[in-house]
Amino acid sequence: MKISQVKLKRFRNFYDSTINFNLKTLIIGANDVGKTNLLYALRLLLDRTLSEADIEPKDSDFFAYASDVNEFSITLKFEDLTDNVRARFKENVSEEGILFLKYIAKRDPYSGKKEIEVYAGEEDNEEKLSLLQGRTYLRTLNIKYIGSNRDLISYIKREKKYLLQEAKEERKPEEEEADNKVQDIIQEKLEEINEEISKLHYMKKATDGINAELGELSFHHETQEVIFEVGSYEPTTFIEGAHLASRINGRHLAIGGDGRNNQIFLSLWASKNKMDEDTPTETVIFAIEEPEAHLHPHQQRRLAEYLSNNLSSQVLLTSHSPQIACKFAPSSIVRLHSKKLRTSAASEGCSPSITNAFIDFGHRLDVIASEVFFADVVFLVEGQSEILFYRALAEEQGIDLDRYNISILMADGVGFESYIAILDKLEIDFVLRTDNDVFKIPRSNPAIYRLAGVERAFGFLLKYLEIDTDNITDEDREYYEEVINLIDERVDLRGFVEDNIDDLSDDTVEAMTKFRDHLKGFGFFIADKDLEQDLIDSPISEHIESFIEEYQDSKDVADPLKAMQKNKATFMYHFLLKHKDKLGELEGHSITEPLLRCVELSESRVDEE
Repeated sequence: MKISQVKLKRFRNFYDSTINFNLKTLIIGANDVGKTNLLYALRLLLDRTLSEADIEPKDSDFFAYASDVNEFSITLKFEDLTDNVRARFKENVSEEGILFLKYIAKRDPYSGKKEIEVYAGEEDNEEKLSLLQGRTYLRTLNIKYIGSNRDLISYIKREKKYLLQEAKEERKPEEEEADNKVQDIIQEKLEEINEEISKLHYMKKATDGINAELGELSFHHETQEVIFEVGSYEPTTFIEGAHLASRINGRHLAIGGDGRNNQIFLSLWASKNKMDEDTPTETVIFAIEEPEAHLHPHQQRRLAEYLSNNLSSQVLLTSHSPQIACKFAPSSIVRLHSKKLRTSAASEGCSPSITNAFIDFGHRLDVIASEVFFADVVFLVEGQSEILFYRALAEEQGIDLDRYNISILMADGVGFESYIAILDKLEIDFVLRTDNDVFKIPRSNPAIYRLAGVERAFGFLLKYLEIDTDNITDEDREYYEEVINLIDERVDLRGFVEDNIDDLSDDTVEAMTKFRDHLKGFGFFIADKDLEQDLIDSPISEHIESFIEEYQDSKDVADPLKAMQKNKATFMYHFLLKHKDKLGELEGHSITEPLLRCVELSESRVDEE
C-alpha cells in the first residue's frame, strides 16, 4: 500500500501543489524549500504520536504570502490498499481500491478562531467524502516519522525495554529454558563479583566515613553498612541495565562517533519497525529525514539501500545528499523547488517523464545527481576550460555562485540537448553559452556554409519553447511572433556562400546578429567565435599574450589562439593561477552576460509577484 499523491493547498509554503509518490521515494531540494513541511502535512493526518492539541492548526500553517488566506487543505490519495485498511474504511474505499483522506483547517479572519475537519472518501469531492469522528483510524493506518535531530542515547533509554521485551516474547521454549540457565549462572557470578569488590581497600575506605556516621546517628544502623556493588544481585535488573557498545575483533569500543551513532540509531529504529510490520492489524508508512547525517559518501549510499530494502512498507526519505540521489531511480525522486515564494514539485513529483529524460544521459547521471537536482539555475557551457573560466570570472565579478544556487556544468562539447531535456522536466532554469561555429556543408561545391552554433541554439528553442498565446500581453505576443518568424527563417542559417569564411560578409553578420540578439532573451548566448578567440579580442588580451610568452608548453607556438587551444583546460588553469585578478577588467563585456543572466533568473525565483 502507498500514498500515491498529496495535494497541498495554501499550506505553509505550498500554495497549490500536487506531488506524486512511489513506494520508495526520495524528496530533495534546497534548504527551507519545504521538505520537512511536506512530511509534516502527512503527519497531521497520520502520525499518532501527535496529540489532538498538536494537530490543531497554527497561524504559521496558513499560507503566509497572501493576506486573504484563512483556509488550507491536505489531501492524501492511497492506492493498493491492504485488507486491514479496506476493512477499516469500508464504504469510503472505491472499487479500484482508492482511498482519500483530507484535512481541512479554517480560521475566522476576525476572531482568529480555528477549526479542523478530517474526511475520508473514494473520491476527492464533497459528495464522496465523509466527515470522520476522531482519529481511531490511526490504529490501522499511520506514519512513523524520524526527524533529522537524532539522540541515540535517549532513544535507547526510551526503546530498550520494548526491544528486549519483544525479543523475549519471540523466543522458542528451548531458548527460554537455555536463557534461564544462563541467568542462574549470571546471578552466581554477580554475588562473587560484589564480594570481590568489597575487598578492594579503596572501596572500603570510601565508605568508612559514611558507615561511622550512620552508627552515631542510630543504634539500629550498627548492624548495617553501605558498600559499593556492581549494580544488583538480581540478574534481570542487571541485564536490563546493559548498554550498547561496539565490538571489533573481540575488542570493545565505546560508541561515540556521530556517524556511527547515526547508523546505530537508524538500524535500531528500522529493526524495531521491521518487527512491527508483522502486525497484521496495522499498516505503516515510514518517513525519515536526512539519513546521511555525519556519514561519508559510501556509507550514505549503503544506508539508503538498507532503509529502502529492509522496510517493506512505503518509505519516504528527505536528503541533501547527491550520493543518496544516485541510488534512486529518477522516477522515484521528488524535486521540490520554490518560485515566487511558492513551493512545488518538478513534474508533479515522481514521474516516468523524468526517467525518459534521463535515458539519453548515460554515464553522466552521477554529475546530474550531484549538481542539477540541487540547483536553482544551471549554466551550461561546452567544456572544462569554460567551467574554470566562468567560476573564476564569477568570483572576480563578486557573483557568489553558491549563494545564488547556480551550478556550472559542461555539456561535453555540444551535447546540450540531454541536459536541456532533464532541466526541462525538473523545472530548473538554465542559461547556455555555445561557440559560434560556422561549418561547411559536406560535399557542397562551390562551398556552402551554415551558422551551426546559431542553428543549434534555435533548434533547442524550437523544441522547448512553450508559448501560452492566450495569456500574454500584446507586447509579448509581438515579440514571440517575431521569434517564431525567425525560427521559420532558420533556412537562412543553413546555406550561404562566402568568399572568405574567416571574414564574413556584412549581410551574413547582420543576419547572425539578429538571431543572436533574440536568443539572448531566452538565455541562449552565442559566442562571437569561441571562448579562446573572444578572450583574445577582449580587454584582457595583453595579459593573455604576456602569459603565453612565459607558458612552457606554448613557447613553440607563435599564434596566441593556437597556444590557448593546444590544451584548453590546462592552459586556462595555469593562466588563472597567475592572472585571475585581471578578470575584473571584463566587467560590462559581453562575455560576462551569461553569468549576469543566471543571477537575474535566480533572483526572479524569490521575488514576490
